[in-house]
Amino acid sequence: MNEPKIALVTGANKGIGYEIARGLGETGATVLVGARHLERGADAAEKLATEGINAVALALNVTDPASVSAAAARIEREYGRLDILVNNAGISLEQDQKPSEVPVDLLERTYATNVFAVVAVTNAMLPLIRRAAAGRIVNISSSLGSLAITSDPHSRYAQFQMLAYNSSKSALNSITISYANELRDTLIKVNAADPGYCATDINAHAGPRTPAQGAIAAIRLATLPDDGPTAGFFNEEGVIPW
Repeated sequence: MNEPKIALVTGANKGIGYEIARGLGETGATVLVGARHLERGADAAEKLATEGINAVALALNVTDPASVSAAAARIEREYGRLDILVNNAGISLEQDQKPSEVPVDLLERTYATNVFAVVAVTNAMLPLIRRAAAGRIVNISSSLGSLAITSDPHSRYAQFQMLAYNSSKSALNSITISYANELRDTLIKVNAADPGYCATDINAHAGPRTPAQGAIAAIRLATLPDDGPTAGFFNEEGVIPW
């Protein structure tokens, strides 16, 4: 009998991250609920456990190098490998500012979580992912990071001119391709997922989609078969242009 897969989802104590953790747990995986505040992660893990999911809270502040290192060390010590990494934690700080009005420090804070932290977490976890039979890395992006979509004046996304958030997701898409190309000769697959406009804390629950709907593409990419794609950008309906 195969051992259950070990899956880490960052920012998994609520919203889309929680639903991704739930969906992966329903496949039989042991889900590590990454959360900045351990008590919130523990509450989420306990809630998932009531649904029969093997969930474990993991303290992980993705912007804190010491926290990232400690999380990787714990996973190595307790599990010895990591089969699935979902880089879900993200922020949006803009308040209806025009691109020319966005202060540089807001850009820096956005990139610290949405870009730099993804690299830090991925690099810390990659040695463990290499030990898995066929690792999967999924980066939670957005159609707002698609240059093709947002440059089209007829696109419904063109009106959302959030300089920091949009460009951070474009950068994340590029990072996804870079890791996928580096790992192309391995069984590790790296892809970006677009959850769509979901009702979460990041947008004051304004989105028309549910977090569960937003989790669909990520769960699919995290459980790809060996002949599945890598270096791609997908929503639940298919490929999204970069």
